[in-house]
Amino acid sequence: MSGRFRVGAAVAGVVVLTAAGLAAANWATADTRPKAGQKSVPLQPAVTKDRSPLVAEALEQHLGSDSGVVGSYYDETGKLVVAVSDLATAELVRQVGAVPRLVRFTAGQLNAVQNELNRIATGSSAGKVRSWYVDPITGTVVVSVPKGAHDFVTQRFLARAERNGDRVTIRRVPGKLTTTADDFSLRGGVQVDKNTGYVCSLGFNARTTKGNRIFLTAGHCTAGKPSFSRNGYILGNTYTSSFPGNDFGSVGVIEGWDQQGYVEGWGAGNVAVRGIADATVGSTLCKSGKSTGWTCGRIVARNVTVNYGNNRVVRGLFEHTACVEAGDSGGANMTGNYAQGITSGAALINGQCLEKVGQTNESYSQPVGEALRAVGARLVLAN
Repeated sequence: MSGRFRVGAAVAGVVVLTAAGLAAANWATADTRPKAGQKSVPLQPAVTKDRSPLVAEALEQHLGSDSGVVGSYYDETGKLVVAVSDLATAELVRQVGAVPRLVRFTAGQLNAVQNELNRIATGSSAGKVRSWYVDPITGTVVVSVPKGAHDFVTQRFLARAERNGDRVTIRRVPGKLTTTADDFSLRGGVQVDKNTGYVCSLGFNARTTKGNRIFLTAGHCTAGKPSFSRNGYILGNTYTSSFPGNDFGSVGVIEGWDQQGYVEGWGAGNVAVRGIADATVGSTLCKSGKSTGWTCGRIVARNVTVNYGNNRVVRGLFEHTACVEAGDSGGANMTGNYAQGITSGAALINGQCLEKVGQTNESYSQPVGEALRAVGARLVLAN
């Protein structure tokens, strides 16, 4: 293989990185005046049958960051629903063809709760609490905790969360949350080996603004700045790494490797990467990874704070229901031909994703846009 170098030692060891452990009403006081930054001219109708993440993203940008939008999601019928906290924003949502749903609390109020919980988790500990995020479906901050977690630190964190009253919803969930790097173990989703004896999955190929060839993977995979190889041939050294706080990293790719704008489909054909999109609740998502291959589900939540234990708290992830297991960490997450994220972690029972024991999968991913901005890069797209 021209330009590639053989790695002398066999790869062995284990690393687990995919997430460890892991009423609407018309309010009498609603403000009916347009907010600053909101536009009165409607977009094209936002209702779509393919649940495109680009539609929801464009709608929220159109309404403006200072609007009353709490979040958006696709319901079971495929309609784009936008949770709003005032009647003026609800009317703007109707104008662009989406369905408004009035919720009690504003985005600012709910974000303040999540930020408070973030500070508590990083300043002391969240115990065994798994995750927390602003949920547009319930209009609250949803806090997930394993069913059997009753230790003092966990209960202390939950007590602090519950001080926020109706702004918080506590959910008891099954399984142990863990990151999903693996041992034994260029397109997105294929296996990459660390010189420390562990394996992860490749996310996406990219190029920096300076022209450097890199690929994106999970930050817990690049922690310690290891070098990487594939099939016994050297790929390159860690370029950047961010974990915890974030969960993204990048690896330099030496000459001789053909960086492709495709993701491994594991028997279903390679999937072309055409661009990037923000996660929208309710959208279909498929992930590619070394251990479980190509699996699909739906996005459940975004901007989730996840507690992997041992003070490894990661913010800004999105949650989905595709099966993820050890070794899938760093792999590519796609909605159609649009890159969504990089696999971070999942809740596992006896090392298996929850669907294998009759439960709904709980998997977490790092948004790809944030990772690209941090390193100053753009994706290698399909020709």
